[in-house]
Amino acid sequence: MTRSLEHIIQKPTITSSDKAPLLLLLHGYGSNEEDLFSFAEELPKNYFIISARAPIAMQPYGNAWYHISIDPDGVKSSDNDGARQSRDLIARFIDEAIETYDLDKHNVTLLGFSQGTILSYAVALTYPEKIKNVIGLSGYINEDIIELKSNPSYAHLNVYNSHGTVDQVIPIDAARKTPPYLEKVGISSTLSEFPVGHGVHPTNFYEFKKWLEEQV
Repeated sequence: MTRSLEHIIQKPTITSSDKAPLLLLLHGYGSNEEDLFSFAEELPKNYFIISARAPIAMQPYGNAWYHISIDPDGVKSSDNDGARQSRDLIARFIDEAIETYDLDKHNVTLLGFSQGTILSYAVALTYPEKIKNVIGLSGYINEDIIELKSNPSYAHLNVYNSHGTVDQVIPIDAARKTPPYLEKVGISSTLSEFPVGHGVHPTNFYEFKKWLEEQV
């Protein structure tokens, strides 16, 4: 069994003669693999769902994909080198998971929250050949951790992204830059906004669930 990232799984209950699509859940800063996995029972039953644990253990609990620091003036900065390492780690893990669980390498969806969303975009845009769909919740594009390819590389990618209008962790203005950025590389998407903070509104959940069902 693959061990580059600790993870938990939920096997599909609706199966066919084809290999199952992969839905990989990437949690946010300070959380763990159990967080987004709470969605699993409600998600489409044909997906093989994996929820991965970020590699950096935090104290007293939780995990992170890369470090975030705040200087004395309150300015937040990200460890972009660490983020790129996690980006590449996730890309390798996708290959391992597909081989270990015999999944469809042409039908991989990333579902991220916050830091997990930032990395979902980075993985999809740096390794577009590995990804079909991205669901980005409460995150944004960090251009410094993306190695862009030519626009035709992204023709197959589908992106759903959403954000809370009163998010105090990642301001809505950061998320509003995502659709125009994606448009520049040939990916058409919109931003769904919900009247919440740094979290997932129930209507948001049902909207991205319906979107995911339509991608199969």
